[in-house]
Amino acid sequence: MKLENTGLENKQVELKRLDDLMDSYQLVRAGQWDYERVTYDRKFELKEGIYYLRIFGHAVEGDVGARKATIQLLTPLLGKHYYPHGVEYGDGEHFPQSLVKQSEKILTDINNDLEQILK
Repeated sequence: MKLENTGLENKQVELKRLDDLMDSYQLVRAGQWDYERVTYDRKFELKEGIYYLRIFGHAVEGDVGARKATIQLLTPLLGKHYYPHGVEYGDGEHFPQSLVKQSEKILTDINNDLEQILK
C-alpha cells in the first residue's frame, strides 16, 4: 500500500541526519542499502500478521557506503510479510485501520521533524 501525500516525497536530507531521525522512530536501515539506495523499515507484529512500514530513498549525491550522501526520499509503503515469500504491498492486501493510522502519524511526525531540520 502506497502511503502518498506524506510530504516526504522528494525531500533531500544528509544521510547521517536521516539515519538519526529514522532511528528515533524505530525505522532501521540495517543492511538494507547499497551505494545508491537506502530502505528504512519498522516492523509491526499484530494478531493479523507481520507488517512493515518502509521508507525508500536514493542518493542524489555522494556514497551511502561512505556515510556521506544526500538522500532523496520516495513514497513510503506499507507491506504485509508472508513467510517464506517476503513482503507484499499489493492493493489486494488487507491492512488494519489502526496500523494505517499509526503509520500515517509516524510519517507526519517524521515530515514535521524534517521540515525543522531542512530550515
